[in-house]
Amino acid sequence: MRPPSSLALLFRASHFHCYTLSTVNFNHKINELVRTGNVNDARKLFDECSHSRNTVSWNSLINGYIKTYQITEAQKLFEQMPQRDVVSWNTMLSGFRDAQNPQKAHHHFLQMMGNGSRPDELTFAVLMSAFLNTEFDVLVSQLHGLVIRLGLDLNIYLGSALMRGYIGLRDRDGFCRVFDEILVKDVVPCNVLILGYIEFGLISEAKRVFDLMPKRNAFSWSIMINGYMKNKMVSEARAVFDRLSEKDVVSWTAMIRGCAQCEEFVEALDMFILMMDSGTHPNHYTFSSVLDACAGCSSLVMGNQVHGCILKFGVTFDVILATGLVDMYGKCGDVDAAFRVFESMLTKNLVSWNSIIGVYARHGLARRALEEFERMVGSGFFPDQVSYINVLSACVHGGMVEEGEAIFYSMQAKYGIEAEMEHYSCMVDLYGRAGELEKAKELIKAMPFEPDVVVWGALLGACGLHSSVELGEIAATGMYKLEHDHPAVYSILSKIYGENGVGSGAIQLDKMIRKWRARKQKAGSWIESNT
Repeated sequence: MRPPSSLALLFRASHFHCYTLSTVNFNHKINELVRTGNVNDARKLFDECSHSRNTVSWNSLINGYIKTYQITEAQKLFEQMPQRDVVSWNTMLSGFRDAQNPQKAHHHFLQMMGNGSRPDELTFAVLMSAFLNTEFDVLVSQLHGLVIRLGLDLNIYLGSALMRGYIGLRDRDGFCRVFDEILVKDVVPCNVLILGYIEFGLISEAKRVFDLMPKRNAFSWSIMINGYMKNKMVSEARAVFDRLSEKDVVSWTAMIRGCAQCEEFVEALDMFILMMDSGTHPNHYTFSSVLDACAGCSSLVMGNQVHGCILKFGVTFDVILATGLVDMYGKCGDVDAAFRVFESMLTKNLVSWNSIIGVYARHGLARRALEEFERMVGSGFFPDQVSYINVLSACVHGGMVEEGEAIFYSMQAKYGIEAEMEHYSCMVDLYGRAGELEKAKELIKAMPFEPDVVVWGALLGACGLHSSVELGEIAATGMYKLEHDHPAVYSILSKIYGENGVGSGAIQLDKMIRKWRARKQKAGSWIESNT
C-alpha cells in the first residue's frame, strides 16, 4: 500500500521500515540535520534509507562529522563510499587541515592522485593551507607546478593560498609572480599581498598597495594596523585606525593588542576605555590583550575592573582567558587572587601551570613554586623550558641551591630538555647569591655556547654581593664585549673597588667609563592611586 500523497515527501521511519524518499528530498533532509548539528540523527536517516543515497548524501554526512570534529568517523564513512567525486576528496582534505594533521592530508592527496581522481582549484587551496607553517610547506613550489601542468586557473582562493605558501617559504619572487598570475584581483589577494610585504619587511610597499586598493574590507585595515605594530610604528598604526570610518571589535582589538605588544601599556588601556565608550562590545581576544596590558603596567585597579567587565559581559572563561587573569594578578602583586583563579579553572594546560609557578617564583615563594611544579608533573603534564626557567628562578629567590641543582640536571636526564641561556643564567645567579662563585665560574666555562649579557650580569652582580675583585673584572670585561655602555658595569665595579680599598682600580674605572661613554644606572618607582 502506498502512503498518502500528502505525506509522500515526509520522512516516516521505524525499526522495521522506511518509506523511500526521493534522492533530492533525502539529501535536503540530511543537509538540514547536518546544518543544525544533529549528525547522529542524520546518520540514522542515512542508514535507514539506503536506497535514496547518492554521492551527495555521503559527502554531506562526511562533512557533518568533520564539522563536529569527528574526523575518525568521517574517514570510516569515506572508506565505505561506493563512488567518490572530487568533493569527497576535498571534504576529507578539509577535515585533515582543520585537525592540523598535514601528514594525513599529504597521504590523502597522494591516494587521490593514485586513484585517478583529478584535483581542482579547491583541492590545492585546501592543501596549501594544510601545509602552511609545517614541514610540508617545502612542497608549495611542486604543487604550484602541478597546478600549471593541470591547466587550472589561479582564482582568488587558489592564488591567495599559493601566495601564503610562498610567504611561508620566504620566497618573495614566487610570491609576487603568483599575484601577477591571478586572473581577477579583488580584495582577497590584495590583502595577502599587503600581508606578504609586511612579512618581508617592506612596510612602505604594503602601504602603497593599501592606499591604491579601490575597495577595502575590515581585514585590510587590520592587516595594516598589525603591520605597523609589528614594526613598532604605533603612531602610524593609530593614524590608519583613525581613518577607519566603521570601527568594529576586530580593529579595536588589533590596536589594543598592538599597543600591548609594543609595551605601550597605558595607551592600550586608554584604547580599551575609548572602545567601551564607543559602544563596541569587547570579545574574548580583546579581554586577553587588555589583561596583558594591565599586567605590563602592573595596574591592579584596572585589572580588577577588567575582570568585572568579563563577568558582566558573560564571556566564557576558557583556559586562555583564565590563564591571562592568573598572569595579570600575579604581575600586579595579588598572589592570592591569582591562585583562586587558577584553582577555579576547570581545564588547565601547560601554560596555566607555568603561569602559577611563575607567580610564586616572582614573589619569592620558592616552596610553593616547587610544590606546584610537582603537582603539575603529578597531573600528567610534562614540563617544558619555560617550566624550568620558572622553577629555577624560584630556587634563586629562595636560595635553594641543592634543589636548583637537582632540577637543572634533571632537565636532560629525565625529560630530554636541553638547557638554554636562561637556564644557565638562573644557575649562575643561584650559585652567585649563595657565594659559590667558583661553581658559577666553572658552569659558565662549561656552557655549550658563549654567555650573553644576562649571564655575565648575574656573575657580576654576585661579585658585587660578595666583593670579588678578580671575578668581577672578568664578568665586567665579558659584559663590555657585548654591550659597551651597560650601566651595571660602572655601578657594581665601583662598589667592589670601594669595598676592597682598590683606589687604583677606581681611578682606572673612571678612565674606562669616560672611554666607553657608559651610562650611569637610573632607578625609579611608581605608585597607583585608586582615585
